[in-house]
Amino acid sequence: MSTRGDSGDIPAASEARERELEAEREHLRTLLELTNTVVTTRDLASLLAAIAPMLRRVVSHDRASFFLIQPEGRLGAHAISPGLVGWTDEVASSIRPEAEPLATWFAGRRAVDIDVERFDWTGREPIRAHVAANGVKRLCIVPLATPRGVRGYLALDRLSPRAFTSVDTERLSQAGAQIAIALENALAFDEIATLKNRLADENIYLEQEIRNVQHFGEIIAESDALKRILDQVATVAATDATVLVLGETGTGKELVARAIHAASERRGRALVTVNCATSPAGLLESEWFGHEKGAFTGALAQKVGRFELAHQGTLFLDEIGDVPLELQAKLLRALQEREIERLGSTRTIRVDFRLIAATNRNLEEMTGSREFRSDLYYRLNVFPIRIPPLRERTEDIPPLVRYFTQRFAKRLRRPIESVARESMEMLCRWPWPGNVRELQNVVERAVILCRGRTLTVPRADFESAAQPATTGGTLEDVEREHILRTLEQTGWVIGGPHGAAERLGLKRTSLVSTMRRLGVVRPKPTSGRRGEAPPR
Repeated sequence: MSTRGDSGDIPAASEARERELEAEREHLRTLLELTNTVVTTRDLASLLAAIAPMLRRVVSHDRASFFLIQPEGRLGAHAISPGLVGWTDEVASSIRPEAEPLATWFAGRRAVDIDVERFDWTGREPIRAHVAANGVKRLCIVPLATPRGVRGYLALDRLSPRAFTSVDTERLSQAGAQIAIALENALAFDEIATLKNRLADENIYLEQEIRNVQHFGEIIAESDALKRILDQVATVAATDATVLVLGETGTGKELVARAIHAASERRGRALVTVNCATSPAGLLESEWFGHEKGAFTGALAQKVGRFELAHQGTLFLDEIGDVPLELQAKLLRALQEREIERLGSTRTIRVDFRLIAATNRNLEEMTGSREFRSDLYYRLNVFPIRIPPLRERTEDIPPLVRYFTQRFAKRLRRPIESVARESMEMLCRWPWPGNVRELQNVVERAVILCRGRTLTVPRADFESAAQPATTGGTLEDVEREHILRTLEQTGWVIGGPHGAAERLGLKRTSLVSTMRRLGVVRPKPTSGRRGEAPPR
């Protein structure tokens, strides 16, 4: 009888062994299919959707979620199962990968079975409430480990208390190793795509800068005052200190900023310029920080902000004194924390840039009148460089005239070889309220009108140039007279290609502001009407 019993058990054992082998073969086929799927999936967003059907064939479960460890160490839910409810930032913040028991589980790099009813939830109340709300009775945590470390994990849920067996955890560990490879590849491709997009954005920005920048040529320093400025530039360029460039309109503040960047260790990256006066207040924040698609009406695509473009380079904030008061707090925080958030996004972006700011306004007076935040002023005023106006460094006028003459003569194909002595003396006596920019425009106009080999500047534009700039009243008197004379010559036309602002080498808004400051108004017409205030 024992012989019959023994012989009767042989087929049953053989069938059981065959079933085990078939299950093992099916598992290996599933792993192979999983491998083929994950190696061709480069998009993190679609990774869970691609592997979800195969995970169910590896081990039975009710729901699966995919969690990614962010670069700063916190946990982010990358793909939550549609069946889960109540996932919040509070729940996410209560799960810390570096704390126990995750640290031990991740160190072992093996899948772990968790009995929800018996697990110690002390100090983890948000995640316990979340698990209870979803009716989870059993959990399996599968670390996604690569040679660089654990990059995330899979969480498989069961709504019944049935445990994940040692066979289940072994198979999930094998599957997790394949998924981790896909995760590493997807992160690498995502980083490459980010760097590629950033490079494209920088190229577009630099092309715009090349088209738009006003070239004054190299800094021409004959005067002691400007040579001292260049010494300051050389001193501060070797550091990463914040620089505040001060000076009147047209003195070349941006040129000094470019010189600092070119002499710094960041010269291999972009110098990104933000003109704080040209963008409307409502769009300035988007210009600084960028925005996501759909962040506001008209945001049809994602835009990278200038702060992000300046990462590892230099950020130049021109006309910083014109930043609206309501935006100064956001600017201060970005400069202090070196962190920004695009409009419409909650993701924090770390930025590393060297800051240079410039203004033609008196920020110290503005802080006293509460037009400018004092804490922002102190943040900017680390290393101030004050550029003297052209009237205080007349030694620089002759070399600048010669430089601009050669430059425009070459561009306009004029055979000009020299500058008339009378014209040079006249130019040296002029007070130049528009500074180098005004001088540049005057020389360019003279080159256009010149028909010989010697440049002559029309005397009509400088009727009072025979008088030294320091006589005949205060500097404001001379500036007022010069502006009035130019306005009369243009028929009181301020803007446009033939307006007074163009002749003076000023922006229209700058000229209007100066007219208000000096009290320049249009004279009364012969009809006896009252004088007109400067236009707005």
